[in-house]
Amino acid sequence: MDIVIIIGLAAILGLYMAWNIGANDVANSMADAVGSRALSIKKAVILAGLCEFAGAVLVGAHVTDTVRKGIVDPSILSALPGISPTDAAALMVIGMTVSLFSAAIWLNYSSWAGMPVSTTHSIVGAVAGFGIIAAGHDAVNWGKMGQIVASWFISPVAGGIMAFVLFKFISRVILGHNRPVVAAKKYIPYIVFLVFAVVTLATIYKGLKHVIGEIEWLSGYMSFVITGIISITAAVISRKLANSYLHGKEKLRISQQLEEVEKVFTPLVIISSCSVAFAHGANDVANAVGPLAAIVNIAETGNIAMKVGVPFWVLALGGTGIVIGLATYGYRVMDTVGTKITEITPSRGVAADIAATTVVLICTRMKLPISTTHTLVGAILGIGLARGLGGIDRTVTKKIFGSWFITVPAAAIISMILFYLGEKFLFETVRDFIAGHHIT
Repeated sequence: MDIVIIIGLAAILGLYMAWNIGANDVANSMADAVGSRALSIKKAVILAGLCEFAGAVLVGAHVTDTVRKGIVDPSILSALPGISPTDAAALMVIGMTVSLFSAAIWLNYSSWAGMPVSTTHSIVGAVAGFGIIAAGHDAVNWGKMGQIVASWFISPVAGGIMAFVLFKFISRVILGHNRPVVAAKKYIPYIVFLVFAVVTLATIYKGLKHVIGEIEWLSGYMSFVITGIISITAAVISRKLANSYLHGKEKLRISQQLEEVEKVFTPLVIISSCSVAFAHGANDVANAVGPLAAIVNIAETGNIAMKVGVPFWVLALGGTGIVIGLATYGYRVMDTVGTKITEITPSRGVAADIAATTVVLICTRMKLPISTTHTLVGAILGIGLARGLGGIDRTVTKKIFGSWFITVPAAAIISMILFYLGEKFLFETVRDFIAGHHIT
């Protein structure tokens, strides 16, 4: 078996996984913009595609963990009785391959059903599944798994609470005012300041975190200075633009004033959605290219490393797959998150995006493993609950929660079955290839 064939097959699986990430995860990032009608699905796909690809290729991780999120320690495979380093490398290649395939299969099913699930949880479940079959229960870091299970509750609750509070504030000071246009002129600059502060910090600390060490002026307190300058500038400009656009419209009927005020929120929901897409591309592309990079590294060296380099072509492959997935299949999840959970307007979309981005940013800085998908869906539930229980579709919500709970075990079970088959029928072929053809 030639090295080109092994890497080629792994690349196809990596592309398939990236396609599914685009179809499911990326659709979440633009759901608010689409649901609020700030963007058409076509424009959302184009914008999200550009932001995701830029994040994945320009600032995606050039070094990644061999096994995503440290769920399985590769050294445990090497320490198994009667297992040579070559045998362990063969098991790792098969394990990473079936992990990619298993996670992609589950994501594909979820996207077909229109259910927003976590791609990180999918790959984590798949890796855990192969680890259990390959080396037993002790191979899995159950502490990490416990943190991931906890994130099922932390993410949506934190996002929901913050979105609830933000939208209640917007409703009270602007939308519920007896003269919404007058209130908007006063408070929009403060909301713009908050949006740009959150977006800028998220771009620096999440979107650019893989290159931040190479850019000294972005590190430390300077990142807050830059954020302050950008946010204040945006707030000042927004005051002039809002005053100009809303001038004289305070004389309209209340319903017409509310329509005009919602139009002011439209650019903000687009900006915040694009920020989510950029940060997502920079980080979650690793769910597709991490295992692929591990397979490429083992195929070329014959050794298992805890961290491996990610070639540019692998990042580009991941970014391309994400964009194609979004363009061809993302509309299903966009429709569920953007229209079926609750009615979204531009102001509600802004509240949800600010809440989700803030929670993800804080938890990322605290190194808490949370899901962007769960956080954003929780935030949308929060703005729905701000209108009362009747503001959300409980049937759709139950289906979403159900899909979250079964993601890890479903991906793990698929991975267990595929790893068993892969080890049974392909182990000797892969081992012989690594023993006789790897580059030293």
